[in-house]
Amino acid sequence: MPIDPSVAIGADLGARTFSWTESDVLLYHLGIGAGSREGDNVNPVALRSTLDNAALQVLPTFGVVAPTFHETDPPPLDLPGCDINLAQVVHGSQSISVSGPLPTSGTATIRTTLTDIWDKGKAAVIWQEAVATAGADGTGEELWRVRSSIFVKGEGGWGGDRGTAEPVVVPDRAPDHVSSYAVTPQQALLYRLCGDRNPLHADPDFAKSAGFPAPILHGLCSYGIVLRELTDGLLGGDAAAVRGFSGRFAGVVFPGETIKVTGWREGDSIVATAAIDGGERDGSPVLADCVVVTA
Repeated sequence: MPIDPSVAIGADLGARTFSWTESDVLLYHLGIGAGSREGDNVNPVALRSTLDNAALQVLPTFGVVAPTFHETDPPPLDLPGCDINLAQVVHGSQSISVSGPLPTSGTATIRTTLTDIWDKGKAAVIWQEAVATAGADGTGEELWRVRSSIFVKGEGGWGGDRGTAEPVVVPDRAPDHVSSYAVTPQQALLYRLCGDRNPLHADPDFAKSAGFPAPILHGLCSYGIVLRELTDGLLGGDAAAVRGFSGRFAGVVFPGETIKVTGWREGDSIVATAAIDGGERDGSPVLADCVVVTA
């Protein structure tokens, strides 16, 4: 069997030490569309994401990509007990929680564990959890925690646990925020410089072999775009006000399409959805079950 849960579940994927700089933060923010609105180049609030001065801040979603930011090879899938390939895989869900504002540069150590594998019949869902701590030896303060899942097509059906999921209920009232972001034709090509060289997002032939008519935008790019839009629209652009963000990848985005982000304030959190705005796929879901935890 390509996936052996008895080997995979609970497997320690080890620790890796990584570093990042202000330039990495700037590139990431540009990759998720920061500074793209008219006037952003002279707007002090917008420049907190795109100018390397004392006011530079870090959107928490950067923590998801920071450990692999300098990778130039396609992401490996050498997970214990999992014989799968990139063409079978799409991102399922992602969450991050931060202990406080992320530093604009630094060194950290992250340790990752495979926690669960769900059997969805025609697919498997593999869950990972990781904790990043400051310093090269991993003994510093906790900086952030991430939990993510990947959806592996064609690898279910062994009779395992199907798993559970609690959908996030969207309030039955007018939203507190609605905005749209036009994904540029080269968005995926720019974002792949943030450490994800999966050919699904750049190589037309590979995308077709995976069942898509053209390369698709990275799920984590959409993830970052949605948080940035909500932070700008409901939190005054203050990245430090975000303590966590979770979402489920509900559909794909093709470069050149527009993402509509809708958000509702709910106590100390923001509930949101994201969908394609306009064109033949108008209304197609992008991100669902989105929750921003605020400070």
